[in-house]
Amino acid sequence: MALSNNTSLGQHWLRDRDMLAGIADAAEIEPGDTILEIGPGLGTLTSELLRRTDTVIAVEYDEALARKLPGQFPGKQLKVVNDDILQFDLTTLPADYKVVANVPYYITSKIVEKLVTATNKPSIAVLLVQKEVAERIAAGPGDMSLLGLSAQLYAETVLDIEVPREFFTPPPRVDSQVVVLRLRSHPLVPEAEQKAFWRVAHAGFANKRKKLRSSLAAGLAREKSDIESALTRIDVDPDARAQDLTIEQWRRIAKELV
Repeated sequence: MALSNNTSLGQHWLRDRDMLAGIADAAEIEPGDTILEIGPGLGTLTSELLRRTDTVIAVEYDEALARKLPGQFPGKQLKVVNDDILQFDLTTLPADYKVVANVPYYITSKIVEKLVTATNKPSIAVLLVQKEVAERIAAGPGDMSLLGLSAQLYAETVLDIEVPREFFTPPPRVDSQVVVLRLRSHPLVPEAEQKAFWRVAHAGFANKRKKLRSSLAAGLAREKSDIESALTRIDVDPDARAQDLTIEQWRRIAKELV
């Protein structure tokens, strides 16, 4: 969902030019690129994007904001679509489009899932999100989450600039950060294996405070001794916890147990 004046939709306006330029810079925009902007709001980031390329498609949920935005950029190739981003058809965009978005925290995971699993994926997605969420998306083993797995299966993820809360109007309760997703040509786990992969991953994270032998036994309805033997065979520590594992380790577990 795009952003709006309604604070219940999670909108906080960012006006600082240096911060806005930093977000746009992270998208590595070249002349001729098509940019999908999610939640343009007042158009402050839109302005930075149009400095770098001619073609910006802005999806805005708020009807009043969507109606006003085109008039701010006369003569520019700005297309404003009044729609919910989760309903927007990404196949209407050219191949290798890029995404830039200031995303409300409550919808971040749904937007990430939509972008990384789309038939027509972007080449890069630059998302300004709650700092804690950005860290989860880009986390490595030791701090991994289902959101991190979901993103990293399809994209290389790196953290970019931090945006302290005082740069927003009204200030949110937490700081924000840019996370950059560079989409892979192929996911790290082939599609044919993903059902089994997600079954074991969900089982492990359902009881993430427990050790793997316990969380997987509960989630897969198997004996702990069987799980421990299987994990030992594939060189995965049964005492590890879900957040400690790499994507490749989850893939090995899925092949062994499912």
